[in-house]
Amino acid sequence: MTEVNAIEKSPGAIKNFIEITKPRLSIVVVFSSIAGYFLGADVVDWKVLLMLCVGGYFLVGSSNVFNQIIEKDLDALMKRTRNRPMPTGRISVQTAWIYGLAMALSGIYLLYLINFATAFFGALSIVLYAAVYTPLKTRTPLCVFVGAFPGAIPYMLGWVAASGNFGIEPGTLFMLQFFWQFPHFWAIGWMLEDDYKAGGFKMMPTGSADKGTAVQIIWYTILTVAISLIPAFGVSGELYMTWISAIVVGLLGLWFLYYAIKLYKERSKAIARKLMLVSVSYITLIQIIYVLDKFLR
Repeated sequence: MTEVNAIEKSPGAIKNFIEITKPRLSIVVVFSSIAGYFLGADVVDWKVLLMLCVGGYFLVGSSNVFNQIIEKDLDALMKRTRNRPMPTGRISVQTAWIYGLAMALSGIYLLYLINFATAFFGALSIVLYAAVYTPLKTRTPLCVFVGAFPGAIPYMLGWVAASGNFGIEPGTLFMLQFFWQFPHFWAIGWMLEDDYKAGGFKMMPTGSADKGTAVQIIWYTILTVAISLIPAFGVSGELYMTWISAIVVGLLGLWFLYYAIKLYKERSKAIARKLMLVSVSYITLIQIIYVLDKFLR
């Protein structure tokens, strides 16, 4: 019996194959694509939406698989990742490659059935995440800047799937999610600083969780909040929102900024964790508000 067959028939194999795709992260990313689709669609095509969801999950899942293949030995050094399927040997590198490639090709094909632009941006996100961002994580803090590109693609990908075009509207969605990732990932890097250092990852802009990093978190939070309000001024094409929604979005931005400033003042892992949770809630609620504003106005 080959190693692949042995793994496929072992107890908990399905759980391992799901776990290696990082399902919670993948679902959050797919949710942003769904929000982008509803924003860009004049009429909802449920078949297209289903292909976007499945294809999107395959692409994100495959990116996570490739990431874990590259970082297998480093994951074994960190507390939060040492029990993943690859460091523990529950999934082999060979099996992971086959699995990741199968998902990547299937995902790209499903997105191609929607339109070429969606497939192109989807494929680009895999290449940037796995081949550029992942190797840079142990070399330079600029990895976060590079990683923000594939991280921002899913939100605008939904609009492109609905319209087949890339313009000011998906560009605005891209910018929002792009700048949001800096305070989000630096908050994660702050609360997991010791673990990241054990793995040799260089995630913080100044190299450590210090005053300089906190200042940059505040700066990028302000940029994120400012960009989130752009649709209220009628300068982003068909992507716009009412002033009532803009007020709610602005209040959410102040909530986000409050915890960024609080981290600057206290510089603790506990506040960094709160900022991380607030950042996730913030971007999710912004996406929901944008969609509700479109369909309820």
